[in-house]
Parts: sequence; structure tokens; C-alpha cells
Amino acid sequence: MLSSAGPHVKSRCPQYPGSNIKRFPVPDAKVDWTQNWPQYNPVSYTDPSVAKKPAWADPDIGSFCPNFNTVDAAVDRTSFEGSYKLEKGKPLNPRGRTGLTGRGLLGRWGPNHAADPVVSRWKLDAKGGKIHHPVSKRPILQFVSIKRKDCGEWAIPGGMVDPGEQVSLTLQREFSEEALNSLLSSPSERAKIHERITKLFNSPGFQVYKGYVDDPRNTDNSWMETVAVNFHDDSGNSVSELPLQAGDDAGQVQWVDVDSSLALYASHSHFLELVAKERKAHW
Repeated sequence: MLSSAGPHVKSRCPQYPGSNIKRFPVPDAKVDWTQNWPQYNPVSYTDPSVAKKPAWADPDIGSFCPNFNTVDAAVDRTSFEGSYKLEKGKPLNPRGRTGLTGRGLLGRWGPNHAADPVVSRWKLDAKGGKIHHPVSKRPILQFVSIKRKDCGEWAIPGGMVDPGEQVSLTLQREFSEEALNSLLSSPSERAKIHERITKLFNSPGFQVYKGYVDDPRNTDNSWMETVAVNFHDDSGNSVSELPLQAGDDAGQVQWVDVDSSLALYASHSHFLELVAKERKAHW
């Protein structure tokens, strides 16, 4: 699990992603809501893409009254962090101040639930033997990584959980859409890809993490939470052989060696560290 000890960092990035909006600076000592801070004057910002009221976004508070801390008309407004507080009818980020109110790029008030499938395989030599790292002497894992179009960072191919959708289905759907571009394959190819993915995703995955994500899109009133699950193709005959293509939110996609030097989006490096430990692989 991600440590709750340190205050969130990416959630306080000086400039809000995809905009020219600068957050109100929040020092580490003032992140926690229990710290009295009358001078706190956060910037209010909701991205135009959210303000246009797309189907995946909530209306403004005041024009509707959501039921927070429960499942509200198929929208899961519960938090993995436990019950969150409300102020003036708006949810408060359970990890503290971010320097920005409103929803930013996030559709939901309160928790925005995502699912991150970490699909891995062993790095093999020409003869099919595991390749071990020269320093750690441990076998090297590879994972399916996408290059995000929105920020250019490498990431796990995750996405948002649709209202009423089982997380297990989100994991499979997002992997198919983002990494395998199954939307553009021929029907026969799609059937083969679907069969292999279903087989892998029906195997008992290892739940890597469930909780709050320190994400640059977070605000005082909206934040990201995720369930990250590792699906490992141990024998190398499942998804390891599939042709990787970039999907709708992804610029590039490839198998990448798991290593502590990787700079990845949001909390994804930490997820991979936990997978490497679980699989007794190089990190």
C-alpha cells in the first residue's frame, strides 16, 4: 500500500495539467485539513471539457444533490480511504489541501474510480530462458506500458470504472482498448485477442494496490482512486505474443523492463515495485 505518512506531492503540482492555472501554493505543513490556515485561498477551476456536462461528468453542486459516501444511482461515491468529510455540500480530499477547488479535469465530485491492469511477463533470451539482472541477479520482469498522449509520460494502461461496472471488467476493457487497440482489429483477430485476454484476466490476479492516487489532476473536491491488479503471463504463451498497438488514449505501447529507474505517471512506479517484490523479480 502507498504510505499515508507523507503528504501528497503530485496533487500539489504548481501548474494544473492541461491548463495555465497555477495552484495556490500549499506547504507540507499545511496539507492536512486539521491545520488551521485562515489565509488559504485556493484557485477554483473546472476544465471546459468537464463544464460542458459530458455523460461521464457530474453536474455542478447546487444543480443536483448527490449522495456522498455511498453508491449513488450506480455511481460509486465511496472512498477506499473511508468516509470523507463535506464542506458546503462539497467533498473534501481525504489527503488534504491541493491549492485548487472545483473538479479540474475530473468528472466526479469526490472519488473518481479507476482500474490499472499491470500485465507482465518474464524477459527471455533467444532460447526461452529467463534473463537475470547482472547486479541484483534476479529475473527481469517486463510490463505493458503506454505513452500517454495527454502528458507524454509512460504509464500502466488504466482507465475509469464506468457506473455499475465490475472492476474486473474495467481492467480487461481498458487493457484491450488502450494497449491492444482491439477497436481497430479485424473480427477474426479481435476474437483471438479477446480469447487470450479473457483467459489471462480470468486467472487469479495479484491485487497490487487499492486506494488514493497522488495524481496531478486531483483537487480539494475531486480525486483519483484506483485498484491496481497484476496479471502475469508466467508461461509466455498468452498475451506475451500479441501484437501491441497504441489505442485511444495512448501514443505508443511496448513491453518495458521493470526497473527502479523508471519515471512513470502518478503512482505507477510504486505499483511496479510491489509487483517486482511479489514475483521476486529485479527492481
